[in-house]
Amino acid sequence: MNTKIALVTGGSRGLGKDMALSLAKKNIDVILTYNTNKSEAEAVVATIMASGQKAVALPLNMSQLETYTNFIEQVKEALQKHWNRDTLDFLINNAGIGATVPIADVTEELFDNLNNIHFKGVYFLTQKMLPYIQDNGALVFLSSGSTRSTVPGYSVYSSLKAAIENFTKYVAKEYGHRGIRANTIAPGPIETDFNGAAIRNNPQMKSFLSTLNPLGRVGNADDIGSVVAFLCTDEAKWINGQRIEVAGGMVL
Repeated sequence: MNTKIALVTGGSRGLGKDMALSLAKKNIDVILTYNTNKSEAEAVVATIMASGQKAVALPLNMSQLETYTNFIEQVKEALQKHWNRDTLDFLINNAGIGATVPIADVTEELFDNLNNIHFKGVYFLTQKMLPYIQDNGALVFLSSGSTRSTVPGYSVYSSLKAAIENFTKYVAKEYGHRGIRANTIAPGPIETDFNGAAIRNNPQMKSFLSTLNPLGRVGNADDIGSVVAFLCTDEAKWINGQRIEVAGGMVL
C-alpha cells in the first residue's frame, strides 16, 4: 500500500502541530510549514519521525503570495527526495493569525494582511497545489465558530472564514470528478497560543466560555487534530463539501 502524504500549513505549533501528529498516528506522512520558528517545526518533525512516519518542514509565509511558486517547487523537491513521487494526498489549510479589532479600528493594512493569510492566500495556494493532489485525495480548510455566532472584534476574521466555507463547497464541486473531497472544520474557543493566547492568558474569559459549553470546558488542540486526521481516512470517504463544527456543542 502506498504511503499517504499530507501537507499541513502552520504545522509547527497549536492546532497545526496536533493535526500533524494526529495524521502521523493514522500512518500518514507529513510535510508541515512554519513561518518563523524553525526549531519548533523541527521538533514536530523529530516527534513524527520517532513514531515511524516521515516528515519534512518547509518555510512559508502565507501573507507573501509572491513566494508561493517557489514554495511549490520546494514541495516538489521534498516529494522527490523523500518519497520518490510527485504528488501528495491531502492539503490541510490551517495556517492563520488572530486579531480582535472593532470595526471602527480596522485599517486597510490590517484588512489586507488578514485577507492575504486567511482567504486570498488560501485560495491561491489551493489553486497551485491542486494539480499535485492525488486523485481520491482530500482537502481540509479551517474556519471558525465565529461564522455561526457573532464575536465582537472578529468582523474581518469571521467574514474571511465565511468565505473559506463557501470556497470549500466550490472545491468539492469542481474537483469531485477526480474523487477529491473538500471539507471545512470550524473550531470553537480553543486554549492555545492563537491570537496572543487570548483564552489561555485570561482565566476569567476561559471560565466564562467554559460555562457556555455543555461539556463544561473550552477546547484543546487535541480536540481538533483527530477530526482533521479522520477526514483524511477512508472512514470519511462519503463526507464532502461540509462545514463540521468542532466545538463541544458551544452553540445549541
